[in-house]
Amino acid sequence: MSMTITIRTAAALLASVALAGCNLAPDYARPHGAIPATLPQGGPYPAAPTDAPDVSKIGWKTFFTDPKLRDVIALGLENNRDLRLAAANVLQARAQYKVQRADQLPTVNANGSAYYANALGASTSGAGGVGGVGTGTGTGTGTGTGATTTSSSNLEFYSANVGISSFELDLWGRLRNLSQAALQQYFATEEAQRSTRISLISEIASAYLTLASDQELLAVSEETLKSFDQSLQLTRAQFRIGTQSELVVRQAETNYEAAANDIATRRALIAQDRNALDLLVGTTTPASLLPGTLGTVDRTLSVIPGNVESTVLLRRPDVLQAEHQLIAQNANIGAARAAMFPTISLTTSFGTVSSALTGLFGNNTQSWSIAPGATLPIFDFGRRKGNLELARAQELGAVATYEKTLQTAFREVADALATRGTIDAQLGARTRRAEAAQVGARLSDARYRAGVDSFLTTLDAQRTSYSARQDLVTTRLARATNLVTVYRVLGGGLN
Repeated sequence: MSMTITIRTAAALLASVALAGCNLAPDYARPHGAIPATLPQGGPYPAAPTDAPDVSKIGWKTFFTDPKLRDVIALGLENNRDLRLAAANVLQARAQYKVQRADQLPTVNANGSAYYANALGASTSGAGGVGGVGTGTGTGTGTGTGATTTSSSNLEFYSANVGISSFELDLWGRLRNLSQAALQQYFATEEAQRSTRISLISEIASAYLTLASDQELLAVSEETLKSFDQSLQLTRAQFRIGTQSELVVRQAETNYEAAANDIATRRALIAQDRNALDLLVGTTTPASLLPGTLGTVDRTLSVIPGNVESTVLLRRPDVLQAEHQLIAQNANIGAARAAMFPTISLTTSFGTVSSALTGLFGNNTQSWSIAPGATLPIFDFGRRKGNLELARAQELGAVATYEKTLQTAFREVADALATRGTIDAQLGARTRRAEAAQVGARLSDARYRAGVDSFLTTLDAQRTSYSARQDLVTTRLARATNLVTVYRVLGGGLN
């Protein structure tokens, strides 16, 4: 009973000491003023509708409306190696936090021992001699005999103990701040994993759309090549009968070979696009999931953020990651400050001791010991002060990193919104230009065949139409990828 009371008393003492400890870390305050209070508005930036959804809360399965694209993204989330690495980093940080947190609690060890020894002893016994008998004067002599004997005895000693070895009493918060720093680093790796996941989703979508765009550009080049071939055959026939000059033939060949070169280039780009998509997905993308041409149908929601306040950026995973790292550095300052004070440790032992194994846990065999200790380095040649200065400097760096991350996020959103606000106008102009150029090419060809215009005018009209169609496909790709970018930079949802 007495040992139980002693253990409870010691445990209560440890708990009260831990609770009474102070924290020397500075009060954390999130930096302000690095970016404007609102996102850009007016001019090229789109007007935010009042009923616009919160983009950061839209899951990717909802945002991407193309079933094939959703399947490709799901395949990438399952197999991408960068995402696996990010997940491994989270597991490492979590394990490191568990290790650091354990330092705040005493490690209880149990041990038992037995001691055996054999002791030897000696004793001597004997009988006195018998004197001789004489008459008159004389002396008598006598002899005696003696014997020495030995004996042995066994010594036994048993003990069983439960104790705490060199447990640091965290009076100044050193261990708690180190644990807090490890926890914040763990949170930072979780945000890094989330950032990697969002980036992967957007990169897969962009690669998918780029592949579709290049396949459409290939189709445009192949169709144009047929038109250029017809013109080339016509001018060659006219040159043979003398109704057309060699200059015209060479110019027709120039158009034809330019389109042929574009076809070869596009085929190489399509192969590279597939390689890039496979790398992002982490495995070979099934042919059944590959896109056709880009077309005019949106593969995503056409969203415009309704929240124009820049505080929406605080939910971005890269910004949260930088903030967790800043909080960790703030905690490191507290740990460095605490190191300037004495380190108080405690060693305790509670157990039982007996000279017989059978009586080891009997009455009146309890034993206990408590041995507190304190250490304060007197001369460390500025090591602790240097560690404190290092922690403060690292916090300054973490503040700058956080603010730069926030400013970068603001610029990415501003750039994406500027494109979002003007891309529809660009697409409309490119569409009308392509339609006009196609009509102009047909009219020019008809006028040439009617003998009204020269073939040089027709060649120029064909080149203009070809370029306009290519620009239209490129603008469609820019619009599609811009929607993906808006989703990414606003921290699009993961589910």
